[in-house]
Amino acid sequence: MNPISIHQLKKTYANGVQALKGIDLVVPSGDFFALLGANGAGKTTMIGILTGLVNKTSGKVQVFGVDIDLDHPRAKEMMGVVPQEMNFNMFEKVEDIIISQAGYYGIPREKAQADGEVILRRLNLWDKRNAQSRTLSGGMKRRLMIARALINHPKLLILDEPTAGVDVELRLAMWDFLRELNRQGTTILLTTHYLEEVEQMCRQAAIIKNGEIIKSDLVKNLVRLIDQETYVVHVEKVTSLDRLNGFKTTLIDDGSFEVELTKNERMNDFLSRLNSAGMVLTDIRPKGNRLEKLFLKILKQ
Repeated sequence: MNPISIHQLKKTYANGVQALKGIDLVVPSGDFFALLGANGAGKTTMIGILTGLVNKTSGKVQVFGVDIDLDHPRAKEMMGVVPQEMNFNMFEKVEDIIISQAGYYGIPREKAQADGEVILRRLNLWDKRNAQSRTLSGGMKRRLMIARALINHPKLLILDEPTAGVDVELRLAMWDFLRELNRQGTTILLTTHYLEEVEQMCRQAAIIKNGEIIKSDLVKNLVRLIDQETYVVHVEKVTSLDRLNGFKTTLIDDGSFEVELTKNERMNDFLSRLNSAGMVLTDIRPKGNRLEKLFLKILKQ
């Protein structure tokens, strides 16, 4: 069964706002799936419906084949959720938060303690197990949210902006942990504004705009939709960009410049022209993120 199957999902709030306008979405088993969209696009509403925090107007939603209208408690047993906002008791101890969450699923305290230790150690929180959660740093609180979501060993993990406000080093460590979870068979649905991470880690992605899915495909196929790429080129010395006529270039300094290459312009052709121009290449890298460019292009349509 697919972890998430959504058909013609609609949500209209009491004030008349149509947050979702007939969403169709399937997340395959074992996938690392990204749901992308601007603020207010409908991402959090969809997650709220999946987790039972928001009532849908119409449509069908299944979690591993379980219809949430017929047996939502069973559906919730198979998922773990990390929301955007911190929603635990700030005066409760870290380990107690994990054990209390386990109690909602009927997990015996002894097992919850054993499993909680494994999870907290993996997320580098074991030394803080007796600390009140309010004393944790922002990054530690984010990790605590993930630890709490994993205590019932969910087959589906839903992450709504899990690394917002987290520093780069900690973010990379968290992504390593999530990659490991995914390799072990946990399906992950992610919303994030860090699109470079989506390109690096996620297999599929869907882009939602104004309550509608407007693109859904393999990430590698989505980035191919970009018809041009800007590269930053570093050379020992920029001699004359005029000798690269035909390529759109912009000088940065005496050792680097930018060049735009379209789909019809092969990298090998450019490098050959660069060599003919007498410039010795020392480094070349993409400027920005391809998926980000596609995302911004789609939002402007």
